[in-house]
Amino acid sequence: MRISRAGRRPSAARTWPFLAGFVAAEQRLGARAQARGRLAAFAYEFLRFGIKQGWACLFAGLICALLIGTYLVYPTDAALTRYDFLTLAAVAIQVALLALGMETWEEAKVIALYHLVGTAMELFKTAAGSWIYPEASLLRIAGVPLFTGFMYASVGSYIARVWRLFDFRFTRHPPLTLTLPLAGAIYLNFFSHHYVADLRGVLFVAIALLFGRTVVHFKVWHVHRSMPLLLGFGLVSLFIWFAENIGTGARVWLYPNQAAGWSPVSAAKLGSWFLLMIVSYVLVTLVNRPEPVPEAAPAPEAGKLRVAP
Repeated sequence: MRISRAGRRPSAARTWPFLAGFVAAEQRLGARAQARGRLAAFAYEFLRFGIKQGWACLFAGLICALLIGTYLVYPTDAALTRYDFLTLAAVAIQVALLALGMETWEEAKVIALYHLVGTAMELFKTAAGSWIYPEASLLRIAGVPLFTGFMYASVGSYIARVWRLFDFRFTRHPPLTLTLPLAGAIYLNFFSHHYVADLRGVLFVAIALLFGRTVVHFKVWHVHRSMPLLLGFGLVSLFIWFAENIGTGARVWLYPNQAAGWSPVSAAKLGSWFLLMIVSYVLVTLVNRPEPVPEAAPAPEAGKLRVAP
C-alpha cells in the first residue's frame, strides 16, 4: 500500500535524538552561511548535498565497509565463514536501521523486492559461469551466498532514500505502463542474451526515447535544483562500477579473468550497470510514484479577495 506524502512517517532526523541535535546544528550553520553572502551559501549547499548523499548511501556504505573489513581482518580459520558472517551482519544492519527509525518500512519493501530480483539473477549468472564466489559458506542457495541479495538491495535502498531526502519531483516523466515493460525487457535480456541475440542496443534506444526529456528536480536546501534524469542514472551507474571494483578487489566475487589475480572490472560493465539501474529505479517507482513539480499558485486578480476553499 502506498502511503501519501501527508501520511508518511516523520523523518528519522526528527525522531532520533542524535540526528535531531545534528539537524539543529546544521540549521544554525546554514543561517550563518546565508548571512555571509552568496559564496558562503553556495559552499554550504554543496556541503549539504554531500552529507545528504552520504546519508542516502547509509545501507550501501555499511555493506561496502563489511566487504573491505572482512577481507582485511576476518580470520580464515573462524568457525563462522566470512560469507556467512556477511549474511548475518547484513540482516543485523537491516533490523537495526528499522528499529532505530533510520529507514522506513517503504524503503524496506524496496530492499526486500530487490533482494529477490537480485538473488534470482545471481543464481542464473553463477550457473552460467559469468562470475564465481570462491569461498565456502553454509548460508547459500546453490553457488550463491545469501548476502549477495543485500548487495543488489543496497542499490534500491539508495534510490528510495535519496528520493525521500531530496524530495524528488519530475517533469515529463514516462508513465508506469511504459517503464514497467521496459524494466521487464531489460531484466529478461540479462538471461536471454546467453541463448539469443543481445538486445541491449535496442534497450538503450528505448531508454533514451522514454527518459530523454525527463528532468528530475531535487531539493538540497531551500529550492529545487534540476538535472536530466538520464545523467543521474549515468552518475549512479558509475559509482556502482566503482563499488564493483571494491567488491572484486576484496575477493567477494570474481570474474573469470580475475581468478589468477585482480584486475579492474571492464568499463564495458558500465552499460550493464546502467541497464540494471533502470530496473532498480522502476522498482522504486512501484512504491514512490513520481510526482510533478508543483505549479505556482496564480496571483489573485486586482481588487478581488481570494477565498481559500
